Amino acid sequence: MVEETNVGYSGINISTNVVKPKGHSRVPSSTDLKEFKEVTQRDSLVQLEKEMASLLATTPDDKKDLAKSQFTAFSRLFQRFLEESGPSVDWDKIEKLPADAIRDYETLSTPSPNDIHSKLEKLVVVKLNGGLGTSMGCRGPKSVIQVRNDLTFLDLTVQQIEHLNKKYNVNVPLVLMNSFNTDKDTEQIIRKYKGLQVEIYTFNQSCFPRVSKESLLPIARDCDIEGNIEAWYPPGHGDFYDSFKNSGLLQKFIDSGRDYCFISNIDNLGATVDLNILNMLLGHKSEETNLEFVMEVTNKTKADVKGGTLIQYENKLRLLEIAQVPKENLEEFKSVKKFKFFNTNNLWIKLNAIEKVLNEGSMNLEIIVNNKTLDNNLNIIQLETAVGAAMKSFNGGLGINVPRSRFLPVKKTSDLLLVMSNLYHMKNGSLSMSPLRMFPTTPLVKLGDKDFAKVKDFLSRFATIPDILELDHLTVSGDVTFGRNVSLKGTVIIIANHGDRIDIPSNATLENKIVSGNLRILDH
Repeated sequence: MVEETNVGYSGINISTNVVKPKGHSRVPSSTDLKEFKEVTQRDSLVQLEKEMASLLATTPDDKKDLAKSQFTAFSRLFQRFLEESGPSVDWDKIEKLPADAIRDYETLSTPSPNDIHSKLEKLVVVKLNGGLGTSMGCRGPKSVIQVRNDLTFLDLTVQQIEHLNKKYNVNVPLVLMNSFNTDKDTEQIIRKYKGLQVEIYTFNQSCFPRVSKESLLPIARDCDIEGNIEAWYPPGHGDFYDSFKNSGLLQKFIDSGRDYCFISNIDNLGATVDLNILNMLLGHKSEETNLEFVMEVTNKTKADVKGGTLIQYENKLRLLEIAQVPKENLEEFKSVKKFKFFNTNNLWIKLNAIEKVLNEGSMNLEIIVNNKTLDNNLNIIQLETAVGAAMKSFNGGLGINVPRSRFLPVKKTSDLLLVMSNLYHMKNGSLSMSPLRMFPTTPLVKLGDKDFAKVKDFLSRFATIPDILELDHLTVSGDVTFGRNVSLKGTVIIIANHGDRIDIPSNATLENKIVSGNLRILDH
């Protein structure tokens, strides 16, 4: 039986004969392997297109155009996933970074007070707000986790922008890129900021179907996303460019005279608007006004060996992620000596350059294949991209080696301990390290996953957050609680063995101590 298919919903028209064989097909010999792969890839794409057309048919009419646009983008990504094999980088072709590829932050000049207003009027601040707080045991958007003085990531961000707007009498807009997971909650939360001096815009990144690892077909049966939320996913922050343009905001800001957007993760509390970087981008020197894509990098430590780094490749500056590295070169990639910097994901990008690259269709972001197993034990794949990977598509790329203070992400409760402690002062939504800290680096903190991973459990184990001004290293494992006004100094290791419990009493000072076994001190 021959079935004629002509699937044209997505702009990728496929017209082909799909032969349904009787019995089993002959598996090609090794000499036919290339042809075999080409046929199976083509068949996979045809089948996927048919499934996507069926999904589109279940979409409400008022959402059909958006779904069609997103399905087109997904199909292109899927097609590239099928066609590409092996590492996206030839390790031997990585060149030494040119001397001017990364600029030291200390060489940047501060704008004159008279220039600050006009330069801030050229800026848009974008926060990537698509993540959930599930990894820290919280429901809803990660941005609404309380991180300091009962204030959330979102509260602190809004405070920062409002302070900037008031201080310099400007109107720097705040843009939140949500996902379908965070959009509804975020829209409700931002209503409380209406009385503040900050304009907030939101748009959604795309919604892509999860694909079965075995069949390479979408696991969704219809477009009822809320009814089967596990069948869908937001495709990483590399989706920013298309979604920002499709939302109409890119054109809006270009038309209103904005030149650059500053993009960062909403959970990076160090990613504040930096006037020195903005001054460089909008400077009078001709070579600097041509900068289209600037990435903030900072010195790599042993804790950052998996972070993406900047490389020179095919005469272009580009981001190299660990997922792109051949297995045999992984240790070399992790070398602090060879690759000295890592990407903070704080990016400054010229708006009209985004428009130009998208219109040319020249953006080709490396695909990150994210393998997951759902609760029903179904193995699925998510095809994702990273926002920093677009660097190679722009002209005038530059890295800036910024102080570590501009990279203060909160990914785990161990990070939360740091930002909630007396290690930092907070003013106008911005955190700065206490001048009483003798060292510029933050302590290394490791908290046991079983008892400390969830925010609720973490908070229940501290009567108050300890004084850690003189702490170098803290490891806590097992059933451990801390009383009030505990002080930790030097290297402190506290391990409660299985079945044991350790209560650190109020007002205790632990300096270069190892505590293990069972310790319970009761207050009378």
